[in-house]
Amino acid sequence: MKGEIQRQGEKKKVNAWVIHPVKLTALMYLKEALLKERYEECHTLIQTAVEFGASPWEIRNLLEEPRRPVG
Repeated sequence: MKGEIQRQGEKKKVNAWVIHPVKLTALMYLKEALLKERYEECHTLIQTAVEFGASPWEIRNLLEEPRRPVG
């Protein structure tokens, strides 16, 4: 379940605002790759971010960033 960790048969609540460092790093690298137009790196970074808990809206917000250069 989201927001819970299961260890040795017990469940512990996890603060929903705690951000996994790998997720945060992957999102930051994704933003940097998009800004520098290094699109070949984006797939791996998105997979990593999702694996460590990134939500679809977090990824979408970076992909739809209006400040990125167009064309």
